[in-house]
Amino acid sequence: MFWLLGWIVFGFLIGLIARGLYPGRQSMGLVATTLLGIAGSLLGGFVGYLIAPNGSMLQGAGWIGSLLGAVALIAIAQRTGRRRIEQP
Repeated sequence: MFWLLGWIVFGFLIGLIARGLYPGRQSMGLVATTLLGIAGSLLGGFVGYLIAPNGSMLQGAGWIGSLLGAVALIAIAQRTGRRRIEQP
């Protein structure tokens, strides 16, 4: 049970740092920020597996890999997100 709480806290911290590193405004709440950090960690772990396959494909990464994964996810979301049409 403590591992789940650890993932949540780690994901929240990684999400906050990644949002701070990525330029521009990201409108996310606390839950979305936490999920961003967790998904970034899994993406970083997957990329690490592709570089050196010595574990499972679905694994978490360390701080740096998690940050890189979360920033990459923000960039992907910003590029593929819907464009807002500004009203005059």
